[in-house]
Amino acid sequence: MSVAEIANAAGVFPNQVTYYFGSKDSLLVHAAFLGLLHDARRMERIGRQAPDAATFRRNIARAVLSLPSLPSVARALAAGISKPELAPVVDQHLQLLFRQSERYVSQLIDGRGWRARRPLDVEARTFWSTALGAVLLVRAGAHGTNADLDLAGALTIHDDSEPG
Repeated sequence: MSVAEIANAAGVFPNQVTYYFGSKDSLLVHAAFLGLLHDARRMERIGRQAPDAATFRRNIARAVLSLPSLPSVARALAAGISKPELAPVVDQHLQLLFRQSERYVSQLIDGRGWRARRPLDVEARTFWSTALGAVLLVRAGAHGTNADLDLAGALTIHDDSEPG
C-alpha cells in the first residue's frame, strides 16, 4: 500500500502523512506500537484481577503472548534494525512502553503490598525484552510454542506468601 492509498483511506492528503510521520515505514512503526499500547491496557485489567503475585505473573505472561499487536511490533523492531532512520522512532515507543509498564507495576505492587526483586525499570525492560524477543524468534522461524517460554519467570514480583 502506498502513502497515497493510506492517505486516501484516512481521508487526508499524502503530504499530511509524510509531514506527521516522515514516511510510510515510520507510520507503520507508530501504528504497531499504538496497537501494543492499546493491548497493554487490556493486560492491565487482567493483572489487577489477580488475587496474588503468582497468579499475576502467570496471567500477565499468558496474556502478553496472545496479544494481537505483537507480530506488528516485531515487524516494527525489524524495520528499526534494517532502516537506521527508524531506530529513534522505535526507541521512543519502547521507552513509552517501558515507562507505562513501570508506572502500572508500581501502582499495583504499592496497592497490594507486593515487592519486586529488582528495580521496576529493569523489571519492565526485562519482561518486554523477553516477550518481544520471543516473538522475533518465532517470526524468524524458530521452532517452538508459547509453552516453551517461561515469560512469567521473567517477572520477579512476589508477595509475602512466596519464599525469597
